Order: sequence, then structure tokens, then C-alpha cells
Amino acid sequence: MTNNARILLLALLASLGTAPAVVGAEESQAELAKKLNNPIANLVSVPMQLNYDQDIGLNDQGKRYVLNIQPVIPFSLNENWNLISRTILPLVSQEDIVPGTDQSGIGDVTQSLFFSPRAPTAGGWIWGAGPVFLLPTASDSLLGGEKWGIGPTVIVLKQQNGWTYGALANHVWSVAGDDARTDISKTFLQPILAYTTSKHTTFSLNMESSYNWESEEWSVPINLLATQLFKVGKQPMSLKLGARYWADSPANGPEGWGVRLAYTLVFPK
Repeated sequence: MTNNARILLLALLASLGTAPAVVGAEESQAELAKKLNNPIANLVSVPMQLNYDQDIGLNDQGKRYVLNIQPVIPFSLNENWNLISRTILPLVSQEDIVPGTDQSGIGDVTQSLFFSPRAPTAGGWIWGAGPVFLLPTASDSLLGGEKWGIGPTVIVLKQQNGWTYGALANHVWSVAGDDARTDISKTFLQPILAYTTSKHTTFSLNMESSYNWESEEWSVPINLLATQLFKVGKQPMSLKLGARYWADSPANGPEGWGVRLAYTLVFPK
């Protein structure tokens, strides 16, 4: 891991100390499982998500491992509103995407801030909206776009009878950075569908689709996942495993099947 990666990782983990204090009785396993399906729940969590993809590059011989460290930290603004911070810090290792070369290090950080009502709407809908920022933190020019970006992000979802359904979306435009690199104009769309059983096992299906308006290309990985919530001592955590299939990808992008493994630490109120 590079020095920049270490500094960013330590800063993100240290920021957990600024999260709201734990108050009141411990939440039930069922309530925690439900909140883990809500990306803007009033819950501190630290997901660590490992993705493996293959058949990448000019000769379809490349492969990539990406460990996304994704702390989610809610802040109470007042009795009616929360601010939810969601950070994605990618640690990347890739081989033969450019034939005969390997790269490893930190990628570009994505930082989202959602202003969200503390209570659902009268119809039971949960929503949040705010800005998203792209930070050019990549330690190698082949691991990032070398551009600063900004745009809007929004999420809408509903939870009832064990089901969670909704969608998350954002759009990022580049606003500064290396003039020699391609400008960024990218839309991200993530439909969400999940069902949680009485044993706190969640089965989920999503598409983390993005459309690059500069190259006019889609990236469409479909993820089918199973997540189990459990405790070690008094510490809640979850383990997720599943397959991903690339229904569409840019030229020289991933093809076929991949794997996702995720471990999440949960800090309930």
C-alpha cells in the first residue's frame, strides 16, 4: 500500500471517532439486518468489499482485484434531518490489462453526502439527496482519471415485509485536473432489490450500471449476492458472497463472470 493510501485509510478510520455517540438499548439483529440494506440508514458501518473481474484489456488476458473500503457515517443535523457520509476508497491490483504490465495502489476516491429526513414519508419511502465528489487520489495514472469531479446524487427506497427496493443514482462531471486526460461525464444507476429472512440472511440483486457520456459506452455488472448478519461476542458484523456478470462493458472492459466478497463491521446505536 502506498503512503497516500495509508494516510487516506487512517483518516477515514479515524473519522469514525467523530460519529454520533452510541445511545440507548442495543438494536435487534432484525433491525440491523434491515438497516444494512439501506445505504443511508442512521447506522455507522464499515464495509470492505472485494471484487474480482477478468477478461480485461487488449488481449482479454487482464484481471483486476478491487478492495473498496466504504465507511458510512451518519450525523444528526437536528430532530428532523441527518447527513449521511458515504466514502468509497478503492485499493486496486491489476495484471496484464496493459499487456506485460501490472499496477497496484489506490484509485480515485468517491465521496457522497446525503441530506436525509430522519423519518420516512407518509407512504413509507426513505430518501436522501446531496452532492457527490470525485477526488483524483490514484497513485498510478492507470488507476484513475486524474480529474476532480462533482455532481448530484439521490437515493429513494422502501422497506416492508422483509423487502427492500429502490434505486441510487448520481452523475459526475469533471471540473479540473490534468488537461491531457479525457473529461469525465458519467451517470451511475443502481436499482436495489433485497429480501431478508427471519434468520437475518439477505438475498439481493442489483445492477451497478454506469454510462460514460464521453465515450458513449455502458458498464453493466449484475450482482447476485447473499449476506449473513452475525455477532462475534457483542460485535455485529456481516459477510457477503456472490457472483457478478458483466452484461455490457466498454471496449477492453471486463467480460463474463466475476466474484464479490464483502465483510462489514457494524456499530449500532
